[in-house]
Amino acid sequence: MSLSDSSAKKQPSIPETLRKKRAAAKARLAARAKAAPALRKRQVARRKEIFKRAEKYAKEYHQAERDLVNKHREARKAQNYYVPDQPRLAFVIRIRGINGVAPKVRKVLQLLRLRQIHNGVFVRLNKASMALLRLAEPYIAWGYPNLKTVKELIYKRGYGKVNGNRTALTENKIVQGTLGRRGIICVEDLIHEIYTVGDEFKWANNFLWPFKLSSPLGGFRKITNHFVEGGDCGNRELAINTLVRRMN
Repeated sequence: MSLSDSSAKKQPSIPETLRKKRAAAKARLAARAKAAPALRKRQVARRKEIFKRAEKYAKEYHQAERDLVNKHREARKAQNYYVPDQPRLAFVIRIRGINGVAPKVRKVLQLLRLRQIHNGVFVRLNKASMALLRLAEPYIAWGYPNLKTVKELIYKRGYGKVNGNRTALTENKIVQGTLGRRGIICVEDLIHEIYTVGDEFKWANNFLWPFKLSSPLGGFRKITNHFVEGGDCGNRELAINTLVRRMN
């Protein structure tokens, strides 16, 4: 027997499980390489679609702003006043803790998803939600957010509910994975749906985790008094945007 024959016999054979594992890995790599061009094509198409939607929304926001300015000018020219529509969107912030909260108010705060101090949520304004806001008014500050506030909140402090977990909105795939069947495939879609209070507002707002804001820069004035009395609680209308900037 030669030396080469004896060394060949000493080499261990590859275990069956390892051989199958290598074959499966090789098959997966081949399948992935085969599917890569189609996947790349879909990603490019999706990016183009997202860009088109963002461009369309920007034009829509600009046109709405111009229309509002023109209506005010026309009314002034006719020596009249233009009264805009009632706001349909509110942003609500909890500004007081749990001490001395009545059971009914505690339930209202739970329904609004305001379980912690300095939590904030978007709310669609209607008869039912206005009744809830009045009940919880001593514990909340709320008002009508503008587009800049909605964008800053979602881009800076936006978290989504993915399989019951709080997940940062770091990419559009997170939004598409949960809200894609609702026609919301990117963060710009989400912002548009919230700001315009669209048909899918309920699902978009439920997807957003309550915002966890910081204490306001410079502090509150007096949280036990209403805003119109020099305090902080209650409806502050457009002044909510200033408060959010201080807390964001």
